[in-house]
Order: sequence, then C-alpha cells, then structure tokens
Amino acid sequence: MTTTPQPPIKVMLVDDQVLLRTGFRMVLDAQEDMTVAAEAGDGVEALEVLRSTTVDVVLMDVRMPRLDGVETTRRICKEGAGGPGDPKVLILTTFDLDEYAFSGLKAGAAGFMLKDVPPDELLAAIRSVHSGDAVVAPSTTRRLLDRFMTLIPAERQPAHPEIEQLTDREREVLLLIAQGLSNGEIAGQLFVSEATVKTHVGRILAKLQLRDRVQAVVLAYETGLVQAGGNERRLGP
Repeated sequence: MTTTPQPPIKVMLVDDQVLLRTGFRMVLDAQEDMTVAAEAGDGVEALEVLRSTTVDVVLMDVRMPRLDGVETTRRICKEGAGGPGDPKVLILTTFDLDEYAFSGLKAGAAGFMLKDVPPDELLAAIRSVHSGDAVVAPSTTRRLLDRFMTLIPAERQPAHPEIEQLTDREREVLLLIAQGLSNGEIAGQLFVSEATVKTHVGRILAKLQLRDRVQAVVLAYETGLVQAGGNERRLGP
C-alpha cells in the first residue's frame, strides 16, 4: 500500500531585514517538506500578500516599520478566526524584545522562538506549528512568563467559568502546562503515557474553547491560577 506524499509546508517570511529573510529561505527551501511561498518586509505588505497567497505558517518578526509583528499577527488571526486552514503564526524575537512575545501570543500566535535558534530547532518548530501544536520551549516559557508578569494588570480577571468543567486530572495537567512543562515532562511527573497527556491537553483546550496550549498558559496567568515564580493556586476545592 503506497502512501500519498504530503504537499510541502508553505512558509511566509515576514522581516524587514532582507539578509535575514535570505538566510531563512536557504534553510527552508533545502527541506523536502517545506517551501517559501511568500515574503514581506513589514506587516502592511504581509497582509496584502496574504489576500492573494495561501500559506501554512508565517515566520513573523516583531519590530518592523509601518505595522509591527504583534499587530500583524492580531489581524491575521482575527481575519482567519483560527480555522484549520488559516495560517499559523510563529513569532521570532530576540532577547531584548522578549516583552513583545507575550503580546504576540495573546494576539493569536501559535508560539515564539528566538532568532538565533539553531536551524534544526526552527525546522522542528515550523513542523509542529503546522501540525497544530504550539511551540514555546518549556525553559523559555518559565523564564519569560515570570518576566511577563509585570506586563499583566494587577487586577486579575475572574476565573474562567469553564474551568469548573475540568476533571481533577485535567486541572492538574493545566497547571503543569502553565508552568512550562512539555507533554513528555508532564507524563513523567504524573506517571502516565505521553499519549494520555496529549488526550488530556486536547480535552482541556476543547472545554476552555482555546486554540492551543499557548492560550492555556496565558489564561492561567491572567486569571491568577499560576503566579510568577511557579506558585500556583488551587483550581477547585
């Protein structure tokens, strides 16, 4: 039985630095399962290109002229409404622009990575985002979310009403997700299989009506379920 080859992942590069786009293009076009379908030098151009070009994953710079990456991401995700055929946005940032990454995730990005990430990690991230997963390295999540807490309003939002629908195990998994643990790490801590964790994550996202685990992390911090430094609140009695 022969399997039908999957079409290549169509990637769009959005960055105002031509040399950087050229470098990314060389890496991506060398992959059998990827192709650079479009490029743009800023957010305005990116939105214009997306009106006539279909792409799967957008590699989005943060700081650009005319329209920055955060607002561009917000418009892409709002117009697409997060459907299965809509482009997924992967924010690329640098250490001195970390504060923009949280805003990008809130705007609807499927994840973020640092611009100096090794090529193999960037490729893996693109494939993960394309498959519907979120890409936020656990160690980076823990470090950055502690820093982002200064950007979140002091007055917490009321607890998400759908949280009460979660089972005890799902609540436990949600807390571990919010602390930046990967599925494998959660499986090891709870002594269950990684497939079981993935099932729990899927149910959590469905019950909370969230697009991906990145939104789950944001929700947990914004509602005060998890505090800076990893201190967590109980999610139930």
